[in-house]
Amino acid sequence: MDVGYARVSTGEQTLALQLDALAKAGCGRVFEETASGAKADRPVLAEVLAYLRAGDTLVVWRLDRLGRSLGHLIATVAELAERGIGFRSLTEQIDTTTSGGKLVFHVFGALAEFERDLVKERTHAGLAAARARGRLGGRPKKLGDPKKLALARALHDGGRTDIATICATLGISRATLYRALKERPGAGGATATKDGAG
Repeated sequence: MDVGYARVSTGEQTLALQLDALAKAGCGRVFEETASGAKADRPVLAEVLAYLRAGDTLVVWRLDRLGRSLGHLIATVAELAERGIGFRSLTEQIDTTTSGGKLVFHVFGALAEFERDLVKERTHAGLAAARARGRLGGRPKKLGDPKKLALARALHDGGRTDIATICATLGISRATLYRALKERPGAGGATATKDGAG
């Protein structure tokens, strides 16, 4: 049986165009969902995938109705193929129950892998170039700016500002603040200066 899946991102959008196309394609049952394509949690899609049986074909109006990314789309279609379920996209005219449709998805898979390898290669090359210039990789420290770090310590040492307020003011977490306070060279030095000034 051909089973349709129609999705729109918001309640303001209409499913009419998709529903008409899926009905015309001969779908015996159509599932409808309103959810962003970027969301991993799509309960109706999960319901459709659980409903499908070997010999069925999942039909969508367009590829982007099913996958939130090329990788997700390929993984979903591959999972369906393993279960003996076909996939058809009406707009792109892809049908994995045909040899041509299978070939297209193999090409998609190869392109996705190629893209992943390119990203990895660029990342490694960028890190190597940064190391050669004496810079280390990783995320920049939230309290990497010496002035911001000094302000955090001054607020804490003053004893009048609570931890939550310091963190909210500087846009940092408690863990970041505690780490900065703990890492200070000669923790007693700041206290001695403060007492001497008083």
